[in-house]
Amino acid sequence: MVVKSELKLIKSLQQKKCRIEHGLFVIEGKKTLEEVVKSQMRPYKLFAVDPSNLDIGGHEVTQVGARELSQMSSLKNPNGYLGVFYIPEKVEKIASDWVLVLDGVQDPGNLGTIIRLCDWFGINDIVCSNDTVDCYNPKVLQATMGSITRVNIQYRSLSTFLGSTELPIYGTFMDGDNVNTITLPKKGILIMGNEGKGVSSTVAELCTDRLAIPQFGEQTTESLNVASATAILLHEIRK
Repeated sequence: MVVKSELKLIKSLQQKKCRIEHGLFVIEGKKTLEEVVKSQMRPYKLFAVDPSNLDIGGHEVTQVGARELSQMSSLKNPNGYLGVFYIPEKVEKIASDWVLVLDGVQDPGNLGTIIRLCDWFGINDIVCSNDTVDCYNPKVLQATMGSITRVNIQYRSLSTFLGSTELPIYGTFMDGDNVNTITLPKKGILIMGNEGKGVSSTVAELCTDRLAIPQFGEQTTESLNVASATAILLHEIRK
């Protein structure tokens, strides 16, 4: 049985300010929970309707009823597995050959998908503007499918970060140069902008190059979804 104070704590972690205050975040789903437990992230407490079905080594799991788990969950239809983890310490060192920079990305699903794409394409580092959605938002974590454990995500002042780098900075713009006609270097920075406004004017001034994905056929779509555009550009980088 889970005490009321614990239920209240876990439920509160749906809010960013509470995640920051307690230094904790919530993961849901069997597969994702198993991946996160096996990573370097430290569990605070693990819950399951059926603990015997979890492959998580020697970690202790508290068995709960479906009703109790639904009280902790942020999902409409909880799937029986939930873990609370400590937010890892910030790592500001950049280890990637390419760095993905996100300028004001707001949609949790987009950020989660982008994190998963970076995992797929071997991009180790994402640098986010301070107004980008929190990577420990429950909807972000659902979309990452465990990739959150393999990508280093930092929140920084983009003006400071971009102003101090010697790497070429590729911003994405509707009127940029066709990415298919450009030879991309072995190392660089790729900037993806806000879903509605694109790359901010302050960040745009720091870009050394401007990229665009060409459109084919009749021009009926105004723009690409930021996660879809990221997938195309990361493929071009790794081609």
